[in-house]
Amino acid sequence: MELLPTIWFIAIAVLWIGYLFLEGFDLGVGMLMKIFARNNTERRVLLNTIGPVWDGNEVWLLTAGGATFAAFPLWYASLFSGLYLPLLVVLVALIFRAVAFEYRGKINTEQWRNRWDWAIALGSTVAAFGVGAALALTTTGLPLNANGDRVGGPFAWFSGYALLGGLAVVGFALVHALAFLALKTDGEIRVRARRWVVRILPIALAPMALWAILIQIRTGNLFSWALVLVAAAAAIAAWFLARSGSEGRTFIALGSFLLAGAASIFSAVFPVVLPSTIDPAFNLTVTNASSSDYTLGLMTTVACIGLPLVLAYQAWTYWVFRRRISAAHIPEGHSVVPAVAGFFLKTKP
Repeated sequence: MELLPTIWFIAIAVLWIGYLFLEGFDLGVGMLMKIFARNNTERRVLLNTIGPVWDGNEVWLLTAGGATFAAFPLWYASLFSGLYLPLLVVLVALIFRAVAFEYRGKINTEQWRNRWDWAIALGSTVAAFGVGAALALTTTGLPLNANGDRVGGPFAWFSGYALLGGLAVVGFALVHALAFLALKTDGEIRVRARRWVVRILPIALAPMALWAILIQIRTGNLFSWALVLVAAAAAIAAWFLARSGSEGRTFIALGSFLLAGAASIFSAVFPVVLPSTIDPAFNLTVTNASSSDYTLGLMTTVACIGLPLVLAYQAWTYWVFRRRISAAHIPEGHSVVPAVAGFFLKTKP
């Protein structure tokens, strides 16, 4: 097995895990806008917990996609063309979500806010589900022919594995967001978030646990099975820590569950990067789907320089905005200046 393609397979796995960890809780906070927050003040608290970091978290998705394109162009081409329709829906959901963050507070009316709250909640849910479905199909396979082209109609990708992967990421995002809110807020929201974590954690993590186990049954090895056991131990620890009120450790334990669980999946399918459900001979692997050694070597040099800077900057951002937020920190709502409000409402200023 060639060294550089293996290194970049590991790097892409790390990028996806980093995305699921960071974007996971802020997608979950978006989903909780309508089912957890009880009033506008609480919704503003939720938005303020992720306001300084959500757009930075999304960069991990772009980086994972960009690294796949550069390091494994055949993997990127087959995956993104085979999943063109669901990934387009994910893109639209992320756009609606981002626009809603910016427009929600422009006009201080219940009707206006309610529309954008639904955009945030639905956009977050659809994006999380779509990303989970795509990752599940990356590890279980698509109907690919010898050229790496998808065989079948526009919904040939849809399967039980796609549904399971979507539910896995949605469930993890919800419970991770609740743990994040318990860690980042104060007052009633904090108490309620801690209570919800204990209640939904076993159900929310079940789809991801099932996904990992099914992959192990198909292609698992001793190392990947050991990671499954670590993930199970982390999930149990998270539940007991949540019951005891240890918020920081609960959040870390859930992150450990994700790290070990996702690592078990990636290590079980290695060296295959995209299986073919038509014929195993058509599988894309780290060898036949990778770029040249020169390209991978140049990418490695750039990553060694740039990645530490990105990590340092993002860590600094989280440190600066580390304080807890409560309803007491939220000022009274107000509209933008009349001219702009009139433009949004399509009325005269």
